[in-house]
Amino acid sequence: MRNRLSPRLSPPLFVRLGLLAVVGVALSAGTGSAAIVPAPLLTAATQEPGGSFRVIVQTLTGSSANVAGYVKHAIESEPGNQKGITRKFTSINGVAATLSGKQIVRLARDKGDGIMLVQDSPVALSSLSSRQKWPHVSRVTASWNLVGPDASSMPTIAIVDSGIDASLPDLEGRVLEEVDLTSLPGNSDGDGRGHGTFVAALAAGAGDDYAGAAPGAKLVSLDVIDDHGMALTSDVIAACDWILANRFRLSIRVANFSLHSEALSSVFAGPLNHAVERLWFAGVVVVASAGNYGVAGVPQQIGTAPGNDPFVITVGAADIKGTVSVQNDVAADWSVYGHTLDGFAKPELSAPGRYMVARLPMASSLAAERYDRMVEPGYFQLSGTSFAAPVVAGAAAYLLAVHPRWTPDEVKGALMVSAQTTPAAVPWSLGVGELDAKAAAEVSEPPNPNAALAPFVVADPAGGSLPVFDAAAWQLVAQNDASWSNASWSNASWSNASWSNASWSNASWSNTAWDAASWATASWSNASWSNGTTADASWSNVSFADGASDDTLPEGGYWMTDEPAAPPEDQPPAERPRR
Repeated sequence: MRNRLSPRLSPPLFVRLGLLAVVGVALSAGTGSAAIVPAPLLTAATQEPGGSFRVIVQTLTGSSANVAGYVKHAIESEPGNQKGITRKFTSINGVAATLSGKQIVRLARDKGDGIMLVQDSPVALSSLSSRQKWPHVSRVTASWNLVGPDASSMPTIAIVDSGIDASLPDLEGRVLEEVDLTSLPGNSDGDGRGHGTFVAALAAGAGDDYAGAAPGAKLVSLDVIDDHGMALTSDVIAACDWILANRFRLSIRVANFSLHSEALSSVFAGPLNHAVERLWFAGVVVVASAGNYGVAGVPQQIGTAPGNDPFVITVGAADIKGTVSVQNDVAADWSVYGHTLDGFAKPELSAPGRYMVARLPMASSLAAERYDRMVEPGYFQLSGTSFAAPVVAGAAAYLLAVHPRWTPDEVKGALMVSAQTTPAAVPWSLGVGELDAKAAAEVSEPPNPNAALAPFVVADPAGGSLPVFDAAAWQLVAQNDASWSNASWSNASWSNASWSNASWSNASWSNTAWDAASWATASWSNASWSNGTTADASWSNVSFADGASDDTLPEGGYWMTDEPAAPPEDQPPAERPRR
């Protein structure tokens, strides 16, 4: 693989110490084997004798041990409180050290072994690129300048999945912590499944020709999924707890959930809904995949957490048809869209999710199952809403780097109001449109897509520091007015927010949903919410989203959206990667 890193420096000007006129430093060095030092470094060391400089010292003719000896002699001759030698190398005959200006000047006087000093300068990713078209479709390339030393403003993304292989070069050095929360037996260390690494690479990978949506973002790995692709509800909620407890310490502002429940649920009773809402109210943008149980062009009931929650950003998968233009983009046949059991339209927006290429651990179970999808060693091509969600998660991290004071509601509003129109797609199959990260970052005053829910966000009656969603109060309003006219999207000022590409005023709840997907057909009667209380709710008639019976999975089981149950045909000719 080609070298991913190149110094962000102009070619150094080297001078021999005998050429004193070049640097204007009076040294008594002789000629011949005198040390070689870049003029800017020697000048700075002379002007700041007590300053601290990180340098690399090497020899062209001697050994690393000889170099270490010269450095130690310089330190002993000019004592200081600098660290001295910090690392010894085997790939070169040299060492890294933190020295004072005086120590550098002293070292520069030494003769022998062709000693050379250079500054240990920062390096940055060189020309992030991708063979794929999806970064250009989503315009996430706008975030690619926030890498290396320029990435300090980029927040951390929590990947709640099967773990992350932090040793892979695409992610190396940016996985801050790895936490195993899996209760199911037999789970491997790291990422035995591989799904989490693939998701993380799409969100924040920095591989040659396969850069992700936010390659400067830091990551936290929360392993809740075992090597077989299963998790328990309690483990996912535990991940939410962990994020809440550590969000300030690790600057976690985005959490990606490329998974969803097996069982249909309502926001009234779903514990995972309550958990992700708590994250949202704590300032963490929650991004969830919509699911892969869709039927081409036909709206479905979306009843699985966390993607069914009205607060979070639920993401569908777009098929970009091998082009950069969005004019021919449609929803992938299996990408679900429709209304939740509670009547909320989902997904909010979409991102490319078909034929996505990213890093996958070669020893993972997913790599073994999808070995035919390997496009080159370590890189696989997979499809699913699981892989559209991290594109939006990376975009959300970029927005927060540019607008660090934005709330999750504002991030969601900016992403939605700037979404690209997709004229070839079935209306609302891609939500309000397709992600445009650059345009979203340019929004100055994002509207609040959750404004209609704001009256029901109240202080925690249990005394907690974070607010909660008062589902009972919302339920009362919704039951008494099936069109929810008093708290509808049309009253949330979307028309005033100038939805130029996908106006909610032209496709409000009253026009799109409440007749075709009313409370009756949105499963109030089928789920027997006869008295409107969770205590009286009977879920006996509600089947799992993929048609599986409830005795085939562990209680509280989740299934990941790796790919559709029937994987799509292989690579389209227009974008067939090289093996």
